Amino acid sequence: MTLQARLDAFKADFLAGKPPYKAPADIHPIMARATAELIASGQAGRALKAGDKAPSFTLNDPDGEPVSSAELLAQGPLILSFYRGVWCPYCNMELQALQETLPAFRAAGANLVAISPQTAPNSRKSMRNNNLEFPILSDTHNDVAAAFGLRFALPDYLVELYKLLKNDLPAFNGDGSWTLPMPARYVIARDGTILYAEINPDYTHRPEPEDMLHVLPSA
Repeated sequence: MTLQARLDAFKADFLAGKPPYKAPADIHPIMARATAELIASGQAGRALKAGDKAPSFTLNDPDGEPVSSAELLAQGPLILSFYRGVWCPYCNMELQALQETLPAFRAAGANLVAISPQTAPNSRKSMRNNNLEFPILSDTHNDVAAAFGLRFALPDYLVELYKLLKNDLPAFNGDGSWTLPMPARYVIARDGTILYAEINPDYTHRPEPEDMLHVLPSA
């Protein structure tokens, strides 16, 4: 089953209120409104795209060790996945699909890292729960996401909904700003050029991991 098919099946169960995804029916129009407004904002079109130069960064892994994009690119092409957090089931299914494709990425000489605003303990939990063999790096305040054009602030009505659902982003992220990255994937060549970019303001839609493989031989 493809990643998108898994996401679509989860979404159908969630909208239908099937256990264990029982949620008040009145939340769905609110979440759909927020997604529609983010799409309409055009922000995804202004994010970095193929042909642009990727900003360099150094972020800590879940053990507090610094990880430099320059050092990773010295080893080969770099795949980035911007990850909203441990609380997002769609994001976790994407990480699992990336893990399944990790051997093919490594065979092509590429490194893979996820980037998330969440705290290190939550990243350790994400890695453990999803059986990941690649790191989730802590992007405090979504600063690297902002450099890629991905950071956005949740509208006030969505913040109130998240609070109602006990989805406390300040606690997850150690940051009171109520910002998130749009889900995105990038393949960056060793010289820092972005070869592949996929940004989707609709968090329920994700590209297949295999879609990145065709650019790796040229990286």
